[in-house]
Amino acid sequence: MGQKIKAYTELMKLRLSSLVIYSAVLGYMIAPGEIDYLVLVWLSIGGAFVTGSSNAFNQIIERDLDKIMDRTQKRPLPSGRLTVREALVFSVILGSIGVGALFMINALCAWLGLLAMVLYVLTYTPLKTKTPLSVFVGAIPGSFPPMLGYVAATAEFGLEAGALFAVQFFWQFPHFWAIAWKLNDDYLKAGFKMLPSLGGRDKKSAFQIVLYTVMMLPMGAVPYLIGMSNIYSVPLSILLLIPMLMAAIKLYLTLEMKFAKKVMFSSFYYLPLIQIIYLITKI
Repeated sequence: MGQKIKAYTELMKLRLSSLVIYSAVLGYMIAPGEIDYLVLVWLSIGGAFVTGSSNAFNQIIERDLDKIMDRTQKRPLPSGRLTVREALVFSVILGSIGVGALFMINALCAWLGLLAMVLYVLTYTPLKTKTPLSVFVGAIPGSFPPMLGYVAATAEFGLEAGALFAVQFFWQFPHFWAIAWKLNDDYLKAGFKMLPSLGGRDKKSAFQIVLYTVMMLPMGAVPYLIGMSNIYSVPLSILLLIPMLMAAIKLYLTLEMKFAKKVMFSSFYYLPLIQIIYLITKI
């Protein structure tokens, strides 16, 4: 039983689901108004389960490709620890509970959760072997968590929720492309086109990483410009981005793996910290 439970938690990528909960809860707390802890419970369950279901469906679809790549061979389906039927039943139940939990907050949250699942499973997943544009598609549902949290608090979509979405949307490109730079050889075994250039680890891919990192500079100031946060959020967001930007520039100049790793590690702390900045500087 313990091994099955472990396999199911791996199928839903529990660590990734916890990051979604973090972003969604921060999005909720950044919004104006009193904190309703019951809403936070539903938001956490809904965010984790919708994400977990999407990850599980993704692994069902890609189970044969996962057998090819070194980093995914030990996942529950290619390793035989779960059957496709078990994974499918788990995914459907998890997704249903997740959307239902979000509906307990408001209908808009439920629709956003369902849309995120559909985009991730039916659009992003099949595009990964066809075009590098899959990353752009995947960045859309990947940017939902803080927006979902804000909508949970306000029951409406406006500039503020859109700003949180946009900050996370642009962050995803240097973040994911840095990871793809590191894992590109493994991705190619399965035919995944995850770097922005079909040439792989070349100047074109590195330039895109620099470009989107630079674009994060003005995006970091948007919450201040629309009255969500005070002026201090602007210099703090710039300071937070500098290590990531410097690493991206060095990657472009050298194409060395160590700088891709520095972009990746810088991106890991950028997102949670920028969301904390917006929380402590909110108006």
